[in-house]
Amino acid sequence: MYDNTAYVTSTIPFVNARPHVGFALELVQADTLARYYRLLGRHVRFQTGTDEHAFKNVMAAREQGISTEQFVNGNSKNFRHLCDELAVSHDRFIRTTEQAHKTAVRTFWKQLRPEDIYRKQYTGLYCIGCEDFYLEKDLVNGVCPDHGSAPVVVEEENYFFRLSAYQQRLENLLISGKLSIVPESRYNEVLQFVRSGLRDISVSRAAHRSGGWGISVPDDTSQVIYVWIDALINYLSGLGFGGGVKWQQVWNEDTDKIHVIGKNVWKFHAVYWPALLLSAGIQVPDKIVVHGFLTQNGQKISKSLGNSIDPGEYVRRFGSDAVRYYLLRYVRPFTDGDFSEERLSAAYDGLANGLGNLCSRLTALCECSEYGAFERPCDPRAPEGFHSALERFEFDTGLELLEKDVHEVNQDIEHLAPWSLIRDGAGDQVRAAIAQWLGRLYDVVHWVGPFLPQTSAKIKSAVSAERVRKVEPLFPRSG
Repeated sequence: MYDNTAYVTSTIPFVNARPHVGFALELVQADTLARYYRLLGRHVRFQTGTDEHAFKNVMAAREQGISTEQFVNGNSKNFRHLCDELAVSHDRFIRTTEQAHKTAVRTFWKQLRPEDIYRKQYTGLYCIGCEDFYLEKDLVNGVCPDHGSAPVVVEEENYFFRLSAYQQRLENLLISGKLSIVPESRYNEVLQFVRSGLRDISVSRAAHRSGGWGISVPDDTSQVIYVWIDALINYLSGLGFGGGVKWQQVWNEDTDKIHVIGKNVWKFHAVYWPALLLSAGIQVPDKIVVHGFLTQNGQKISKSLGNSIDPGEYVRRFGSDAVRYYLLRYVRPFTDGDFSEERLSAAYDGLANGLGNLCSRLTALCECSEYGAFERPCDPRAPEGFHSALERFEFDTGLELLEKDVHEVNQDIEHLAPWSLIRDGAGDQVRAAIAQWLGRLYDVVHWVGPFLPQTSAKIKSAVSAERVRKVEPLFPRSG
């Protein structure tokens, strides 16, 4: 039993287009983590939402001939709907256009050390897709490494944050483990970036470029706060920062504060965000878990690249848990993984042949042998190594260990051949074996709950009835 609170967050995506399957990967990873911690008895706060002040939203709205507000309202609903489709158990869905968030961002800005903010003229290479400035050395053949497009030259006067003043403190946080980056390869990447020398960063944009869309800098309406700075503050504003002290009930030294993010945004979360928090006198996050990209034929899946895959389509065809299972079991948590319908279909068949088959045959045995009621275990057992795998955020390993137990029970049933024993009148022997098998099944479905919440609930309900009856197939064959 854990006494401390876990605060789990996903990033909040731009809403310039409908959500794609890459964000679904992040959602189910964060949701599985939150559900797992709840299962351990921890107090959990889980937050996701949408980032709505990006300039690319303004551009997309102009293309459609509608107001930016109307545009982001519609697309934010699509992301909220994706959470529902994937059975994501968030406690808070935040939108950065909420008035409370705007108040929090301005409050945070004012809380930064005055000597850390200054204004200067700046010329830089700006990628609209990333909403970020690039140095020439960071481009690949002159284009953005993520979006494959050439950045535009932007020259304007902005406010800057003195990031360079925090280089040593950030390095100390990383080396001490007070700021943990997972996996180790990303930790090494972040540490190398910090040690290579930090440059001060632009934290505002000229308001005229975005038509005033964004949160204005306090006491200077000619500038809007840079969208990435605005977005990062959602982790505090969603807790009530800027409206009293209630937010400190969650964001404090006793809370395990965990950000689940994609590998393309670690600079913002592992460098900029901790430095800004230090300047504001607020504790830094504890863990930053960095997942890889979903790819299609080896190419990153991205709204900006125009190769989006709608996860909702596959949820409607295969079911929420099947999509979650594929993303958690067959996509390695920290490296890139290719998404295809063929792989998803194969994963679905694996679920049907494994857990689905075990549940069907075991409940059918219960009914055939007149087994009766099952006494659920008070302390369901997890496979050896399961908890340590989840502590390392290795969702695929955790599922693999549970599948081994499913396979073993299926093999036991095959070996005993209970149907023959029932025909031969050895019902008592079969019922004794069923009790053991149901116990092992219950152990599995208890710990598989964070991964496959709907499937777990169905099986638990079936085996908790006064008399266990045969259940309908959990993963019916199509075609």
